[in-house]
Amino acid sequence: MKKVILLGAVVGLVVLYFVLGLNQFLTFDQLSAQHEKFNTWLAAHPILVPSAFFALYVVVTALSLPGATIMTLAAGALFGLWQGLLLASFASSIGATLAFLVARFVLRDTVQQRFGDKLSAVNRGIERDGPFYLFTLRLIPIFPFFMINLAMGLTRLKTWTFYWISQVGMLAGTLVYVNAGTQLATIESMGDIFSLRLLLSFILLGLFPWFALAAVRGLQRRRVYRRWRRPRRFDRNLIVIGAGAGGLVSAYIAATVKASVTLVEANKMGGDCLNYGCVPSKALIKSAKAAQQMRDAERYGLEKTEPKVNFPAVMARIQEIITAIEPNDSVERYTGLGVDVVKGYARFVDPWTVDIALNDGGTQRLTARSIVIAAGAAPTVPPLPGLDEVGYVTSDTLWQRFADRDESPARLLVLGGGPIGCELAQSFSRLGTAVTLVEMGARLLASEDPEVSEHVAQALRADGVQVYTAFKALRCELHGDEKRLIAEHQGNEHTFIFDDLLVAVGRQARLSGYGLEALGIPVERTVSTNAYLETLYPNIYAVGDVAGPYQFTHAAAHMAWYAAVNALFGQVKRFKVDYSVIPRVTFTDPEVARVGVSETEAREKGLDIEVTRYELAGLDRAIVDSATKGFIKVMTPRNKDRILGVTIVGADAGELLAEFVLAMRHGLGLNKILGTIHSYPTMGEANKYVAGEWRRAHKPEKLLRWVERYHRWRRR
Repeated sequence: MKKVILLGAVVGLVVLYFVLGLNQFLTFDQLSAQHEKFNTWLAAHPILVPSAFFALYVVVTALSLPGATIMTLAAGALFGLWQGLLLASFASSIGATLAFLVARFVLRDTVQQRFGDKLSAVNRGIERDGPFYLFTLRLIPIFPFFMINLAMGLTRLKTWTFYWISQVGMLAGTLVYVNAGTQLATIESMGDIFSLRLLLSFILLGLFPWFALAAVRGLQRRRVYRRWRRPRRFDRNLIVIGAGAGGLVSAYIAATVKASVTLVEANKMGGDCLNYGCVPSKALIKSAKAAQQMRDAERYGLEKTEPKVNFPAVMARIQEIITAIEPNDSVERYTGLGVDVVKGYARFVDPWTVDIALNDGGTQRLTARSIVIAAGAAPTVPPLPGLDEVGYVTSDTLWQRFADRDESPARLLVLGGGPIGCELAQSFSRLGTAVTLVEMGARLLASEDPEVSEHVAQALRADGVQVYTAFKALRCELHGDEKRLIAEHQGNEHTFIFDDLLVAVGRQARLSGYGLEALGIPVERTVSTNAYLETLYPNIYAVGDVAGPYQFTHAAAHMAWYAAVNALFGQVKRFKVDYSVIPRVTFTDPEVARVGVSETEAREKGLDIEVTRYELAGLDRAIVDSATKGFIKVMTPRNKDRILGVTIVGADAGELLAEFVLAMRHGLGLNKILGTIHSYPTMGEANKYVAGEWRRAHKPEKLLRWVERYHRWRRR
């Protein structure tokens, strides 16, 4: 109500201003005609007239009324240069701040709530560089004075900062206009003030801070590099450390644009994803799914059977798949592309130089204008007492440890209920292992919505996994040949007995061994980078798991494009990495796929959203395939079809998500998806149907009532 009253008062005053014709007095002709009369009033009332003028100026600027320029000229004409400058400078800044506060009070909460996801980057930019941008805008009078006030009121810029930046930034322009006002007798029109030369001068004045910022950045770079001696020449344009997804893409791009690039990898080409992560785990999931389909054969009118799992054959198949994919990431392929591949460990000597301890002995020193760190991540191993005594595997080591076994583990305990833990727990259970999953948090997949966590927990339990959430691991114990995990739940200790322990509590960036500490590059959980993926040194970049914030293969490849292009062409054009549309998939059965905000995240951020839902139980193809468990959930702003986020639980969820990723990336709403022909019968139709659910909820009721009357009339 307070906002409505304030807005009504402002609108009322503006309307009154025009209704009473007061706008006719704030013109150049009126100022020239009434000049002598103003001087007479000033001589008679030397305090009252400046005070009234000051108050009127504040009101005009606070209400964003046209006439601020005339008021500034009048300040010079009435009061002379210095007194006029004092009055106009403070009045304009105070009035601007009032307009800023009105916009903030009336509109900011609504705007931030409705467009908070889009404004998050703007808010961060304002917090970081807001004063600089405002100062530049204030120096250039081409930008409308009142628009700057209102626009800044919608941001999170501090009021005091807005005031003093406006006070200082408008001073030069105010001085020009006040000085012009002192020469009112010689000015025939506003065009004499707004001359091309004057406007160009203002533009140059406005550009000055940008040049100053570039100079400051140059000085900052010199300060960062001051203790290092830069090579006169470079051996390479780019050195890439690590041959996972991020490193391979960086090297590929550099070679494609004919840059000289060296790719350094100490272990296997393809990194974790090919050798220990995505590829082997999905191969295991496929074998496990086939085993489960044999158990579920009755769904399809077939006789069910308990599969006889040939575990060595399953593990051999995984290695065969890795071997089949290896050529895509091989030394030979990248050498053929023009990449110099070096097998060894790279360590920084200075910001441009690395020493490489070669795998076959010896060392090699190389220099490069730019360097990309793509070292990846390794499984996190918690400091759990007794862990080394009982022994354990991680998602990296289990493939080698289990490769020579005659059968799958009898009793497997999975510590961790994230994506890796859930995927592997379900797979091993389907292959005949008695699996127990212990998660410290209150639910599985903590980054997803609670209902998603429950869907996955139910699926795991249905496949025989014993799921325990809110159990905190305390220690491991070895009693003879018996291995135990002791965990605490609601103040009580519980014992879990196992034969093999899989630690899947997360992954941490590989930060040690590269000489980052000697360079002084800040590292905590990841390497600290800016929006251009630059580290402390602008020529050193970090991508993928080592930089965060997403530990996905596709995110690493996405980041690598920005890092490589910025490294090679940053002196011409730099690009800020775009994290706005990053999909994720957990390959349990049913799959969990998401892009953008989840419903929980949207609620926590205070976004005013609508949730549109479609159950796969109503989809013909899902019914045909006996894959009806799951749903699609789309988050949109209220009464708009713009997609803020999508969560899919069900068969082929990762494939279904792609259409929404495309739509979000290119600004297409649900109406566009609804208007797209989808083949029948396919799982992809579910995307169209969820769009149809949104459309049905927003059908034009009033128009339809008139249409109904029209059809009734047509039946007569």
